[in-house]
Amino acid sequence: EVGFDDAIQYLNEPQEYQKHIRSTNSLERLNQEVRRRERVIRIFPNTQSAFRLIGAVLMDYEEEEQKKRPIFNRDK
Repeated sequence: EVGFDDAIQYLNEPQEYQKHIRSTNSLERLNQEVRRRERVIRIFPNTQSAFRLIGAVLMDYEEEEQKKRPIFNRDK
């Protein structure tokens, strides 16, 4: 009962967004993709190169998500 209110906070969002935020599956998938690419490189020369890799993964993810959305929703 103590954490119930926190657990259902996603219900305060519009219904179209609830399916995306009720689960951490997409976040876990994104983390796995970062880890997969990080294992290929193994050692980063500096922090900025690691940030660039993560940024590239996030940009690829966003590009793929844009393709999934209907055209009329892309500007929102």
